[in-house]
Amino acid sequence: MTEAFFFLISSLIKLYLMVVILRIWLQSAKADFYNPFSQFIVKATNPVIIPLRRFLPSLGPVDTASWIFAFAICVLHVAIVQMLQLGQVIYIYLPLSALVLLITEALQLAFWILVIRALLSWFSQGRNPVELVMHQLTEPLLRPVRRVIPAMGGLDLSLLVVLLGIQFIQILLSNMLRGF
Repeated sequence: MTEAFFFLISSLIKLYLMVVILRIWLQSAKADFYNPFSQFIVKATNPVIIPLRRFLPSLGPVDTASWIFAFAICVLHVAIVQMLQLGQVIYIYLPLSALVLLITEALQLAFWILVIRALLSWFSQGRNPVELVMHQLTEPLLRPVRRVIPAMGGLDLSLLVVLLGIQFIQILLSNMLRGF
């Protein structure tokens, strides 16, 4: 029962964290906010983000309220995991563990968004709202790689390079955490 409860709580928190990270990513990529997919993300996060903006205004292009909220979700997740697994919260590791969780989940989300974009490009019959947003989100990640590694014979390797880079960074973060 405890494992099932832990799985459910952890999954729900991480899913909502991914929605908040998607909101941050949509804003930074200047994606179409009138797209139905984008509207879902905005409506799912507005109840918390809008009130937070009264106290945490944006710093230039950085949506401070969304970033702090994402970090707070990570702190909550780490605290719950520690409480369920250890019976106590180890406060000294909480901020660093939450930061690593935020980075790890953002990388994991980027990985899957890139994979979804690749699959949609193979199977999609036309433009759909999700495909457009996936393109707007991933193009800033792929464009710098395309400058260095151009398409060869119609084959674009930039996606593979970015996916390998994401996996490499995730392994580095995982190894760093083992030191704790």
